[in-house]
Amino acid sequence: MMVIRRNTKTRIEISSLVEESRKSLDREKNLSSSFKENFNKVLEVIEALTNYLGINSSNSSIPPSQDPNRPRKVTKAKGLKRKQGGQKGHKGSCLLQVKNPTVVEEIQIDRESLPLGNYSSNGFSARQVFNMEVSLVVTEYRAEILINENGVEFTAKFPDGVTEPAQYGNTIKVHSVYMSQFQLVPLNRIKDHFNDQLGLPISKGSISNWNILAYKKLSEFETWARQQLITSPCNNADETGINVGGKRLWLHCVSNLKMTLFHADEKRGQEAMERMGILPHFRGKLIHDHWKAYFVYDCIHALCNGHHLRELEAANELDGQKWAKKMQELLLEMKKAVDNVECFVSKKRINKFIRRYRHILREADKECSRNPNSRAQSKSRNLLERLRDFEEETLLFLKDKDVPFTNNRGENDLRMTKVQQKISGCFRSLDGAKIFCRIRSYILTCMKNGIGPSEALKLLFDGELPNFMK
Repeated sequence: MMVIRRNTKTRIEISSLVEESRKSLDREKNLSSSFKENFNKVLEVIEALTNYLGINSSNSSIPPSQDPNRPRKVTKAKGLKRKQGGQKGHKGSCLLQVKNPTVVEEIQIDRESLPLGNYSSNGFSARQVFNMEVSLVVTEYRAEILINENGVEFTAKFPDGVTEPAQYGNTIKVHSVYMSQFQLVPLNRIKDHFNDQLGLPISKGSISNWNILAYKKLSEFETWARQQLITSPCNNADETGINVGGKRLWLHCVSNLKMTLFHADEKRGQEAMERMGILPHFRGKLIHDHWKAYFVYDCIHALCNGHHLRELEAANELDGQKWAKKMQELLLEMKKAVDNVECFVSKKRINKFIRRYRHILREADKECSRNPNSRAQSKSRNLLERLRDFEEETLLFLKDKDVPFTNNRGENDLRMTKVQQKISGCFRSLDGAKIFCRIRSYILTCMKNGIGPSEALKLLFDGELPNFMK
C-alpha cells in the first residue's frame, strides 16, 4: 500500500503525472470516446484527492487547529538570546495601589527592638494586598403591619418584584446568564459554581429559565437592532453551520461596527435570510464571501479579500498557478496603500492598480485556460473568472473608505459560536439556539458601544435600556 503524505513535492509529482497522462491520452487516436471520457474522470478524481492533501488554514477556510502536523510558531530570531519577561521598549502594566483600601491594618514597631533614644512619628510605609471574597448577600424586607381598633390589619407595600417569601435577586440572575451565554459555561458547571462558592442549591431548571427570561426581555432590542441594521450604510454578513440536536443548522450574522444580530435557522440560503428580515430591505453596502444567496438582494456588494487571498494561495500551491502569487501580492499592496492614507487613495493610483489587476488576469487566462476535456472547471479557473467578473465588488475597498478589505468583522462575531459548539457539542433544540442568538447579539452590541457584559445584563434585568438605544 502506498502512503501519500501532505507535502508540496508529492503534489507536484502527482500533478505532473496527471498532466502527462492527459497528453498521452490525447495522442492516442485509436481509443474510443467513452474510454477517454472515463479515463479523464479518473484523472479528475486523482487531481481532487491530490489537492485535498494540500489543504490547510492558509489556503482554505479550515481553522488552524485542523492543520496536519501543525508546526509551532517561532517567536524568536534563531540564536537570539533574550531574558524572560517583557523586553526593552515593551509597554508593561502593573497593579497600582488604591486610595481607599477596604481594610487598614496598622503595624507597630516593637519598641524593645530599637536602640536607646527619643523617637517621634514620621508617617508610615504602605503596602496593599488584593484579595477577593465571593459572598452571599441576603436582604430581608420587613413590611410593617398595623392594626386598628376594629382589628383590621394594614401592611406596608413590598418593593416591586419582591413577591415570594424567599427568592433569587437580579444579581444572581445576571451572574448566571453571564456565565451561560457569555462565558459559555455548561449548565451543570454553573450549578456546581453556585453551590460551591455561595452554598446556593440552584437547579439547572432555574438557570435555564433565567436564560429564557433574558431572551423574552430582549424582544424590543431585537426589533430595534434589525431596524438599525436595515438603515445602516455598511454591513457585514456571514453564516456558519451549527449542531442542533444532532442536525446541521445555520447561524446567520449581520453586523457592523456598532451592532450585531444573529439568527438561527434550518436553512442557509435566501429562505433563512428572508426570515431574518434584514437583507430584503437593506440598500447599503454589504461585505460577504460571495455566497450566491447574497447576490439576490438589491444592495451594493463587496467581496471578502481574505477569502481571495486564501484561494489564491491554494491556486499557487496546489495548481502551480504563477499568476495567483502575483495577484495575491497586488491585493496586499492595495490594502497597504489604503491603510496608509487617512482618506482616499488618489484616482490616478486607483486606475494604475486596476490596470495591473486586469493585466494579471489577462496573463492568467493564458496560463489557466479552460479544459475542453473536463465538464467542471478547476478551482483556479473558477477563481480567475470570479475575480474578472466581479472586479468592482472585489476592489470596492480601494474607492470607499467604509468598505473593509476583508469580512473579518462578521467572521469575528461568529467565532465564539464555534467555541460554544466545542464546549457543549450542540444546542439541544432550535429554541436554545435562538435564545443564544438573541442574548449574544445584545451582549456583543453593548460591548461595541462601551458597555461591559455584566453591566449590560444588569440593565436588562433592572428593566433599563442602554444609552445607545434611547
